[in-house]
Amino acid sequence: MRLAVCAEMVFTELPFIERVRRIHGAGFDVELWDSRTKDIPSLKATGAVFSSMTGYSAGSVVDPATADDVVRTAAELIPTAVELGISRMVVHSAELVDGAAARPVFRSTGRMWTTGVRTLQRLGDLGEKHGVTFCLENLNTILDHPGIPLARAKDTLALVEAAGHPNVKLMLDLYHAQLGEGNLIGLVQAALPHIGEIQVADVPGRCEPGTGEINYRAIAGALADAGYDGTVGMEAWASNDSDDALAAFRDAFTLQR
Repeated sequence: MRLAVCAEMVFTELPFIERVRRIHGAGFDVELWDSRTKDIPSLKATGAVFSSMTGYSAGSVVDPATADDVVRTAAELIPTAVELGISRMVVHSAELVDGAAARPVFRSTGRMWTTGVRTLQRLGDLGEKHGVTFCLENLNTILDHPGIPLARAKDTLALVEAAGHPNVKLMLDLYHAQLGEGNLIGLVQAALPHIGEIQVADVPGRCEPGTGEINYRAIAGALADAGYDGTVGMEAWASNDSDDALAAFRDAFTLQR
């Protein structure tokens, strides 16, 4: 397994480029959110390996009125992904503004399902042309993202399975899944063929592994037993010192057998 760290959430007292350098220097890949606010040449010059980035800037995958905006803005962001060598671009089932639903929806419909499948297929076709994979991320609607339809892991997995495109995968966020669903080892085992990347943080608090209730050592063992050799990304706040948070993350996913 490769390990990555989200530069948006650690070393927050430092300029963004310095965060990337610190993560890279510690031996991790780097995850980004909105690349439009970043100095791309400077990021590239750090020599870091970039794991993933946000793959759209407007619209909702499941909204017939705005799905075209998802595909359009995804196409606009692909050149940045290619320049940074990023192979995974993350999308959600709603448009997010500062983490909240731009247009909250509390009831899903059949039309949302069919729109979501078709939009993911369109994204897959786009990704196939440029060598990138679009990853649909599950979100929790209990605490962080109320009003986002079809956001739970079981729904995002069903959408990815229905899309059936090799360039469409699941960004399986275990923090969100624990808040909304639980049964994390069973979830990763069921989702394994469709996982593009796994993201982790502990519950409660959304900090590094070891600060909450999730047994990430057991999850790491289950992933290894299942043959998962992809990326695990820490999308978590540092509970105190960022270097210590990175060390705790590495320790949780370093198997000693």
